Amino acid sequence: MIQVRHLTRRFARLVALDDVSFEIGRGEVTGFLGPNGAGKTTTLRILAGYLPASSGFASVAGYDVLRQSMEVRRRIGYLPEAVPLYGEHRVAEMLDFQGRLHGMARGERRRRVGEVLDLVGLADRARQLVGTLSRGLRQRVGLGVALLPDPEVLILDEPTSGLDPLQRIEVREIVRRLAERHTVLLSSHILPEVEAVCPRVLIIHRGRIAADGTPERLLTDLGGDAHVRFEARLEEDPAEPLRLLRALPGVREVCDRGMGGDHRRFDVSADEDLREEIGALAARHGWPLRELSWHRPTLEEVFARIALDLEHEGPEPS
Repeated sequence: MIQVRHLTRRFARLVALDDVSFEIGRGEVTGFLGPNGAGKTTTLRILAGYLPASSGFASVAGYDVLRQSMEVRRRIGYLPEAVPLYGEHRVAEMLDFQGRLHGMARGERRRRVGEVLDLVGLADRARQLVGTLSRGLRQRVGLGVALLPDPEVLILDEPTSGLDPLQRIEVREIVRRLAERHTVLLSSHILPEVEAVCPRVLIIHRGRIAADGTPERLLTDLGGDAHVRFEARLEEDPAEPLRLLRALPGVREVCDRGMGGDHRRFDVSADEDLREEIGALAARHGWPLRELSWHRPTLEEVFARIALDLEHEGPEPS
């Protein structure tokens, strides 16, 4: 459904995209992650036909983004980060106006506007002026505009940017419902949000694709080991507790993190949560506990690790 091959975009000496390639199949919901300035919005603007690439190739639904731009635009719904809405329009009028721009007949517009208002939860706001809406509700109107022509592909650029936690949850639920019928490419710098909605994640950093896969696969391949953090007051030399911890079934490695006040700190790497076994061991040997917690890598930690690795490669090309 979306093909990107060796896409590069330069702004004078700045390389915003550096040989980016990926594919997204029909019906896939893909999160496009990266910090501000990583190249997310540049990629989406190229796909939406708003910006030409310096080199490379991109297509949507089999149509070349550069040479068949109008065919591409008929098949996508694009929600930019800054939603362009007319504050003096009422919500239903805004959608009807967009329907006219798409060349929709009057009866089709009326039907589709009603469907979209229900879908984004704005049926009771149809007569309200757009300019009087909260930011979260305006974001819903923007989603409605993107959805109006019932596109095959939805491109959403930071759909929850600037929203409060409750508004983010509401928009996230709408996006989850949309994913049942559309191919979705969702850009965000909020990693837990994408992890909650998207079965696949692309991570971009400094204009390059740094990782691609399911959140679970990225955590397994790049996130490092899960471990139990164990802190206890020990009266004995730590060599014996280290030996006993390493002897527990399922333990791969035990790292002595040294002293934290009066307590010795250990990280016990294992595939499973061994807090119960370690707690029982501490009870048998009379080790007073201060902490016994299970730590799993997060997508945010994966991204931080990728970003740091790329930073160490040196400056981007100019």
